[in-house]
Amino acid sequence: MIDHIYLPVTDLKRSDTFYGGMLGPLGMSERWHFKAQAGYPDLTGFGEPGIPGFWLKASKTTCAELYVAFAAKNEAAVNKAYEAALANGGKDNGAPGLRPQFDPRYYAANVLDPDGYNVEICYKPWLYE
Repeated sequence: MIDHIYLPVTDLKRSDTFYGGMLGPLGMSERWHFKAQAGYPDLTGFGEPGIPGFWLKASKTTCAELYVAFAAKNEAAVNKAYEAALANGGKDNGAPGLRPQFDPRYYAANVLDPDGYNVEICYKPWLYE
């Protein structure tokens, strides 16, 4: 449905470190670097091999209400991504565990990224059954 998205960040290098650490356990460790040109700012992209779908955009402002959720293929990947996020500058915003308010099988973790965005890492087992 969505081909790609740009997330405005105030420190591209800091956010590159954070998202690079967190997205690796989710299989999205490939990176692309686009240097500013033709009116576009510096960008860093992440995704599965050959598919840059999530981009960081150097910006002077952010959008505090933006919420991003990344899919994991199992609970272990949620746990690893959560720990990597904390190790790379993230702050806990909901430890890994079930989220029965959404579905009894919904397993997720939430962190705040370096700009304060609420980032969710979620595993929905029914997608893999």
